[in-house]
Amino acid sequence: MIHATVDDLVTSHIPLVGHLVREVMARVPGHVDRDDLTSAGLTALVQAAQGFEADRGVPFARYASTRVRGALLDELRGIDWATRAVRRTARGLDETRARLTQSLGRVPSDAEVASAQGISVDDVLANREDLARAQVMSLEADDARGSYASTLVSATPTPEQAVQHAELLAYLADAVAELPERLRRVVEGYFLAEQPMAELAAELGVTESRISQLRAEAMVLLRDGINSQLDPHLVPVHDRPEGVAARRREAYFAAVAERHAAAGVLVPRVATSA
Repeated sequence: MIHATVDDLVTSHIPLVGHLVREVMARVPGHVDRDDLTSAGLTALVQAAQGFEADRGVPFARYASTRVRGALLDELRGIDWATRAVRRTARGLDETRARLTQSLGRVPSDAEVASAQGISVDDVLANREDLARAQVMSLEADDARGSYASTLVSATPTPEQAVQHAELLAYLADAVAELPERLRRVVEGYFLAEQPMAELAAELGVTESRISQLRAEAMVLLRDGINSQLDPHLVPVHDRPEGVAARRREAYFAAVAERHAAAGVLVPRVATSA
């Protein structure tokens, strides 16, 4: 088997980083810098490509996803979740509190600090709460370091759900890769690179309306391509089974299956009730 080079792996999976970063950005405060996360993700992608061993039978997309997600999590842990305004106010309050402590010979009350700073007591309390919310507790710490993991309701998927989700993502990557060139370009541009329709239309020399049509066509083909491997009964019967369009669709399904099989993955079929 001829394995892809490191450069090939990195280049072809850059959209994966964009997808994972977009997932993270949807769950974090607006002041988190997308570029910082992207940089961390791309670095992890390169490291994953350098350490990837194709002979182990694990698809690179799945392997890289794990590495990139870990890098994004590490990057988030290192972020100061408080905004600059919150930190600036906190520094001013600390300086005022230290000055009053020296002059009064005791720790000043919040009311005294607020009066000296020229703000309300509510503002002092709000700043304290903002700082408290900004503290990111490590859920991986052991009990001796104050872990709160055991007190939280876990949103982590079960092992079975994790396997199914990973398998679905692997098939999605295969299905995107096997799309006809123009459809693939629309999917990668619109969903992964977040290009505006107008930009894609100009690049492909078509109207925005045509881009919308191509996007819809690609989504149907992706859905059927994945279902053809995981849930064949969900694939609708073509109106003209012997027609050219039907044959092209079947060829696409076969290409998705072949690409997935080439990665050496055994597909765990999900049992469905009648």
